[in-house]
Amino acid sequence: MSGTSKVALAFSGGLDTTVCVPLLEEEYDYDEVIGVTVDVGQPAGEFDEAEETAEALGLDHYVVDAKAEFADLCLDAVTANATYQTYPLGTALARPIIAEAILGVAEDEGCDAVAHGCTGKGNDQLRFEAVWRDSDLEVIAPVRELGLTREWEMEYADEKGLPVEGGNEGDWSIDTNLWSRSVEGANLEDPGYVPPEDIYEWTDTPGGKDVETIELTFEDGYPVALDGQEIDPVELIETLNDLAGSHGVGRTDMMEDRMLGLKVRENYEHPAATTLLNAHEALEGLVLTKEEREFKQQVDHQWAEKAYQGLLSAPLVDALDGFVAQTQTKVTGTVTVKFEGGQARPVGRESEYAVYSESAASFNTESVDGIAQEDATGVAKYHGFQSRLANEVTADAEAKKAELLADGNGEATEEDQ
Repeated sequence: MSGTSKVALAFSGGLDTTVCVPLLEEEYDYDEVIGVTVDVGQPAGEFDEAEETAEALGLDHYVVDAKAEFADLCLDAVTANATYQTYPLGTALARPIIAEAILGVAEDEGCDAVAHGCTGKGNDQLRFEAVWRDSDLEVIAPVRELGLTREWEMEYADEKGLPVEGGNEGDWSIDTNLWSRSVEGANLEDPGYVPPEDIYEWTDTPGGKDVETIELTFEDGYPVALDGQEIDPVELIETLNDLAGSHGVGRTDMMEDRMLGLKVRENYEHPAATTLLNAHEALEGLVLTKEEREFKQQVDHQWAEKAYQGLLSAPLVDALDGFVAQTQTKVTGTVTVKFEGGQARPVGRESEYAVYSESAASFNTESVDGIAQEDATGVAKYHGFQSRLANEVTADAEAKKAELLADGNGEATEEDQ
């Protein structure tokens, strides 16, 4: 590589990204490495760790605040009821936001390349690179390209005197952002291992707190108020993480199918996400028609799949967004949610767009809009008619065949058949 060269590294201050700094200089011949940390709602301690490690490495370090942008995307995900294999997407939504922020710094600083510390077995490498490969910068993945293991990294860090505690970052691999907290690795890689209660940080043991109710207000599919008070997306999510989490809401322990075909054990915490998704879907159930709800399930599934892949910029998603946005024009109203026993259960919903008539549905009314109970008689007679006819025809045919076999001493002639 000729001339002065510079690479922007997605930097957390953990073992993987710390060892990437000298590797980018030694193995890839870059003259300068800059670290970029993007704030999508991580704990403050993670930024302190990144800053301290960067200072010890003599690394130029940039911190980009993308929390508000990330919160907006999380609420976009609510309008699409976005879950992957039953859990609310968190890390998957955050990675493209992080990648875009790093790319912006790299371009502003005149970098020749961007780099990450992801392994070759996970999803994040694909999500980062889906964004970066749309630029003119070189994309580098030292951990994947050099085939590094955690054990090798720890030995390398010790040999180089890198500012990590021997690579010991705790028993679990943890990723936290505003929307979710994921816990994996170590004993959790055994599907039969029962995790201890101390893996959970956002959620208390379910059932340890008195029942509590809240009211969420939605406008055009987006939550805008909590208990009647307007609230911005970041504050809403943080408030619900604390409140719902104190009731044990939002735990998922699952076997997840990654994009590369690997099946992995994952544990997640997502109190606010669970609460908002449950409330939103309850309001949709009140205001959308049966046909809209059924078709939207297909749209929501496709939206979540693309989000999981880190491909929300795909042309398909533009089309999906158009349908979602059209349906959300009626998703305005309030939902009462009860926190009880680890559940966030919608127990009331109201909207001026409700596709519901109490008088028509009530058992205490005889006739509504010219329609009476007796009018259902004709419908009831036709309901199932084709199935009954098919069963009758089949039974008659079988009986005739049996009769012919009996008349022919056990064998029907070709003509009879």
